[in-house]
Amino acid sequence: MSKDTNKNKRITRDGLKSASYVFRYMLPYLPYFIGGMISLALGSLIFMIFPGAAGEMANTAAGVKSKFLDLSLKDYGFLFLVILIAQGLLSYVRTIFFAIVSEKGMADLRKDLYNKIITQKISFFEERRVGELTSRVTADVEQLQSAFSITLAEFLRQIIMLISGIAILAYLTPKLSLIMLATFPVIVILAMVFGRYIRSLSKKRQDKLAESNVIVEETLQSFSAVKAFANEYYESIRYGKSIDKIVKISISFAKIRGLFFIFIITVLFGAIFFILWRGAILVQNQEMEVGHLFSFIMYTGILGGAIASLGNLYVSLAGAVGATERIQKILQEGSEVELSDGQEETPLDLNGEIEYKNVHFSYPTRKDIPVLKGVDLEVRPGNKVALVGQSGSGKSTIVQLLMKFYDVDSGGIYIDGSPIETFNLTALRQNIGIVPQEVLLFGGTIKENILYGKPDATNDELMEAAKRSNCWEFIQEFPDQFETVVGERGIKLSGGQRQRVAIARAILKDPKILILDEATSSLDAESEKLVQDALNELMKGRTSIIIAHRLATIRDVDQIYVLENGQIIEQGTHLELSSKENGAYSTLAKLQFEMD
Repeated sequence: MSKDTNKNKRITRDGLKSASYVFRYMLPYLPYFIGGMISLALGSLIFMIFPGAAGEMANTAAGVKSKFLDLSLKDYGFLFLVILIAQGLLSYVRTIFFAIVSEKGMADLRKDLYNKIITQKISFFEERRVGELTSRVTADVEQLQSAFSITLAEFLRQIIMLISGIAILAYLTPKLSLIMLATFPVIVILAMVFGRYIRSLSKKRQDKLAESNVIVEETLQSFSAVKAFANEYYESIRYGKSIDKIVKISISFAKIRGLFFIFIITVLFGAIFFILWRGAILVQNQEMEVGHLFSFIMYTGILGGAIASLGNLYVSLAGAVGATERIQKILQEGSEVELSDGQEETPLDLNGEIEYKNVHFSYPTRKDIPVLKGVDLEVRPGNKVALVGQSGSGKSTIVQLLMKFYDVDSGGIYIDGSPIETFNLTALRQNIGIVPQEVLLFGGTIKENILYGKPDATNDELMEAAKRSNCWEFIQEFPDQFETVVGERGIKLSGGQRQRVAIARAILKDPKILILDEATSSLDAESEKLVQDALNELMKGRTSIIIAHRLATIRDVDQIYVLENGQIIEQGTHLELSSKENGAYSTLAKLQFEMD
């Protein structure tokens, strides 16, 4: 969790500024919002007529001539019916209008937030946990939606009722109103003090809940590792401790809210009973009509309820303001690419010539550790080049820089003689295909996963890609064939099957440059042969960069670069490097081939 999320939130000027930033998502639906606010105001004001009319009806029933409404009891019954129908219709209109505003506005916000997240650099995800980002898209937006559709409307409704109620009471019963106004401000101030502490505990609870969600995300994403290490008990304890912290904070939260309710019941209603006692004395002394005392009782109950609810509503709104600040922080991040509905204005026509010139690089999160130290390499169009070296030598970093996951610290990378920075990023990546060692498929069908390489491909293109990648031989064995669901992360397919689906995806993409990141290192001999045959088909006519641990798979490449500690220490063909006595490649080759 970032530090800023642990600060206690309250409604401040900066918070309101953030809220106004998110409020722009409501602007396209402003007529509905205005209509909802008008319905809210009218409904609240109409409702406030009811207690006054009830008091006047009590006066009429007691034989006291009304000063305001000269109606019969039957007329009062008709008036109350009109008030109830009007109140119901306005409440319905308000609910529908606010639902339109909140649902559509928050849908737009969710889309923009998701789009902003998926267009970030790799370093953005390295600095944040998946659970935290998921919480922004789900929990924070849900909090905002609730605020716009329910909390804000209810808060304004209570304010309208509070102000109109005080005004009516000041007109009907001025003496009792003065007594009430002398006591209520003190109660409101004390309620705000309670609310501030309640808000703090609510924020802590929300943060702890987000932390527990992170644990769930991590466990479910890596459940195979959990199973492999038999760490179900460990994960259960870890999640249980997180939940116990939430329970502890929640109980403290409930205790404070309980004290707040005690305060409301004792102090607020104690003040109300005192005022009613004074009102009874005024009626006895004929200084007030009994109907007005009856109205005062009803209005006072409404005002008491409004004041009691304002504290909780304020806490909810403050939480929503905090959510807007976190969302705004993401929305204001710069994007790596711009979404263009998948349409390329100027498709690249690359030959596939690649050159690295004195490239130095350190990862943004580990600037003190150099990863590449003056790398020079060249790949001619259509050639196959292999990168060999121990783990951590910089092989994967080289291809990550080619895909512009990161920017080099110094030196340059050139494609067809042009600096890589001059290319449109989306167009560049559309010309690069990758088959990784660990293929992560989406949870849909085989067809959907292959089409990820070219979503608009025809069925003929899909079938050709499946056959060229040796996928069709296992696809046709499934009852649903291409419509077979692969399961979460492709769990229902074997490693070799997943690799061949990834190859089919790359064939369909038809890239100019191909990256094979140890694509056969984790397969058995039979699967490796099928995958290797598919890879050979895939590499035809393409510039290919192969990261390999198994040297037997790269004997026929045009050039091999041997890396050690971020530097190229040897380069040449398999025969050239194998003939170097005591060379790094020949030593590694002897070890591997002897083991084989």
